[in-house]
Amino acid sequence: METMRIAWFNWKCIKHPEAGGAEVFTHEVARRIAGMGHEVTLITSRPKGLPLREEVDGYTVLRSGNKFTVYLNAKKLYEKYLENRVDVIIDETNTLPFFTIIYVREPVIALIHQLAREYWFLETKPPLSIIGYLMEPQYLKLYKNVPTVTVSNSTKEDLERLGFKKIHVVPEGLSIKPLNELPDKEEDPTIIFLGRLRKIKRPDHVVKAFIEVVREEPQSKLWIVGDGPLRRRLEKTVEKNGLSSNVVFHGRVGDEEKVRLLRKAHVLVLPGVREGWGLVVIEAYSQGTPAIAYDVPGLRDSVRHLKTGILVPQGNIRLLAKSMIYVLQNNKLREKLAREALEWSKQFDWNNTAMELLKVIKTYI
Repeated sequence: METMRIAWFNWKCIKHPEAGGAEVFTHEVARRIAGMGHEVTLITSRPKGLPLREEVDGYTVLRSGNKFTVYLNAKKLYEKYLENRVDVIIDETNTLPFFTIIYVREPVIALIHQLAREYWFLETKPPLSIIGYLMEPQYLKLYKNVPTVTVSNSTKEDLERLGFKKIHVVPEGLSIKPLNELPDKEEDPTIIFLGRLRKIKRPDHVVKAFIEVVREEPQSKLWIVGDGPLRRRLEKTVEKNGLSSNVVFHGRVGDEEKVRLLRKAHVLVLPGVREGWGLVVIEAYSQGTPAIAYDVPGLRDSVRHLKTGILVPQGNIRLLAKSMIYVLQNNKLREKLAREALEWSKQFDWNNTAMELLKVIKTYI
């Protein structure tokens, strides 16, 4: 196989304190492509304490700037270290693309997990929120003729509406080995939320729905796994409603603890406004835990309604609560969902993801 030299642009690396699903995708695929003998260099931001240059699992990481200024600094890093020394560029969009199509000569592959859309109004303030919402379709259209990789049919449909013509869906993988059989769960009915405690993830909807759950199931528990700006507000809501003995804030945990909690919980709940795919959903499936989520882009791809979980109309907290209660009380349904979820999780493999991405790259260089 001919060796390729790949420059990969992403705003965060796997060691960034706020790394999420997109960074897991980048890391797992980059290290596998590097393991096949290709040269991979990731250009990314530089959080405090991380070096300018580092080797991570076989690929090179070049860092400069924060998660906002990285877009300007990336061009400087490229010109200093990589210009005329690579064969292809992967321009990964997380809210903003790197606009590499303006200044690189090499072929560009766009990687777009999801559109920001709702992010602008939930996570930014006017006038930036209005400007971002109106401008996103315009700057993304600059890439409409660029070969584009995405991770779900939901995002593919969004991109098609913007006029994108060369879209390839590359399924995500799974870093956790699926169990051979359904595990034992907590004695008390237990719900888990796993993700950043930010508005776009809507952990507040989980807490509000859980208030109704406790009225029906007083022994039920809610595990909130993750950290973020909403944590203190959520803690106050829990205290105000007398749920301190029912709700546990685990904060950010390591991989081993994350897997343990997913395995012991009865159901995962994700009421976010949008996902690229919902990697944590498949991680939960691998541990025999079905999911309840809002019927939104990404989550409607990873949650198969009444097969591996339940989809709820977006923003309907009352129905979210009813679905949680229904799954917790209906052992037969919960086991059916858990079995199908566990079986489906076995088809996801980062090796396949890496091979599929390589196929796309080779098509255009």
